[in-house]
Amino acid sequence: MTKHKTYFNWSSGKDSALALYHLLQDKNYTVDELITTVNSHYSRVSMHGLRNALLQAQTEAIGINSSFIELPEMPDMATYENIMSKTVSRLKNEGFTHTAFGDIFLEDLRKYREDQLSKQGFKAVFPIWKRDTKELLNEFLDLGFKTIIVCANSKFFNEDFVGTIIDKDFINNLPEGVDPCGENGEFHTFCFDGPIFKQPVTFSIGEKIYREYKNPNTDDSVCNSDANKYGVWYCDLIPT
Repeated sequence: MTKHKTYFNWSSGKDSALALYHLLQDKNYTVDELITTVNSHYSRVSMHGLRNALLQAQTEAIGINSSFIELPEMPDMATYENIMSKTVSRLKNEGFTHTAFGDIFLEDLRKYREDQLSKQGFKAVFPIWKRDTKELLNEFLDLGFKTIIVCANSKFFNEDFVGTIIDKDFINNLPEGVDPCGENGEFHTFCFDGPIFKQPVTFSIGEKIYREYKNPNTDDSVCNSDANKYGVWYCDLIPT
């Protein structure tokens, strides 16, 4: 049987790890590359704030070839799509036909990904799509995966939340309205051990940093000066 040569859009977090785990069990696919978008200005994983050096250590521990897609700090859509198109073209020339994501239920994002990839003849795969997120997190932990929270939206969490390792009590202590997997961007994680790893990734916990960003989803507001921004707590992880 011919397997589909696949690259995985790797975020470094728990959803990616569980989706990759399931894809590796599927005899229809062979995963030959992990690709991660990184912030070229800070040399860190986009959104997560994870150091590139730790990302490299993680993918080496998994044992699958990896590469970075370097993006400017705040790319516009045209810049983003141009860079991504060049990467996909390179992969197509190398014989890749499929790509996989750890998305769970963001319909608009899935459609965007499928529409863009189909232009170059790629088929998108979503191994954990539409799974119940509470069940996914419990399965993740039962399989022996380990993950730590690297950033969180300050709307829901304070400084103490980042830098903690997720366990079985995690779900019960989440604020109301927060998805157990953080699928709406409430928090992001770094997965450092589990069944897809040849050995654990070691690190130490560094400083915690608060940053504010412009919110692209809010209209300009005269009455509320905070309406057009949101805050994120980051926990810096240092490779050891």
